[in-house]
Amino acid sequence: MKVSLNITDYSWPGGAENLAAHLGGVVRAADEAGLDTVWVCDHLLQADPGATPDAEMLEAYTVLGFLAGQTRRTRLGTMVTGVTYRPPALLIKAVTTLDVLSGGRAWLGLGAGYHEEEARAMGLDLPPVAERFERLEETLRLALQMWSGDETPFEGGHHRLERPVGNPRPLSWPRPPILIGGMGERRTLRLVARYADACNLFDIPDGGQTVKHKLAVLAGHCEEIGRPYDAIDKTLSTRLQPGETAEAFTGRCAALAALGIEHVVVITSGPWTGEAVETLCAAVGEVQRF
Repeated sequence: MKVSLNITDYSWPGGAENLAAHLGGVVRAADEAGLDTVWVCDHLLQADPGATPDAEMLEAYTVLGFLAGQTRRTRLGTMVTGVTYRPPALLIKAVTTLDVLSGGRAWLGLGAGYHEEEARAMGLDLPPVAERFERLEETLRLALQMWSGDETPFEGGHHRLERPVGNPRPLSWPRPPILIGGMGERRTLRLVARYADACNLFDIPDGGQTVKHKLAVLAGHCEEIGRPYDAIDKTLSTRLQPGETAEAFTGRCAALAALGIEHVVVITSGPWTGEAVETLCAAVGEVQRF
């Protein structure tokens, strides 16, 4: 089982002048401990339910570029980018740039988007749900086309590109992996089966019933299109509880592995503390055995 860390809150003590030091410390510890990926949320306003909307928030792809310079091994990505917040060619170019400059360590993390309050506050595009999913699929198609080197015109219902140039090509082979976040059975998981290398589910406290059901739905979509279910990395976002020990976290991961989860993405309440990072790093070696 892989273990990743997700940075969702930047409200460390000391204000803006200390943010770079805090971020660097977290990501270097993750890199040295062998965590699989450091993820960052892609919002302009704080979106964690336990924080206020005006709490500190940094732009995701600038952060990832900074983190790339602090690390050597861990992969880097957003959990996840709302597909309507950036023009698709710009988004794909940003991920390609991250991949090239990090030595092939970038993810493309995508979702349909949901945050209406943020969109209204910051003037971001958030069309109706059906259109967002159409745009999500078009962005996925365009990413695959640009990363394949195909510069022929792209014609979608919402996006038209006369010559989608993808130079330089990514260093990841055959391309940066794609993660789609969300648990919707009719649209999200169907898109995972068709386009993605990983899904991301949520840790619902119901004894694993929801996770087992969602994975069964995903398996059904894979069977329907003839894609191996095992080709998709099953990730799950879970919160490290205050005071939780490495042993207790390891036990939770063992139970998740039994459900079919292969990759845990860990968040915290508030910004990551040194103690929380140490707990995760202490557990990673044992969790990787599952």
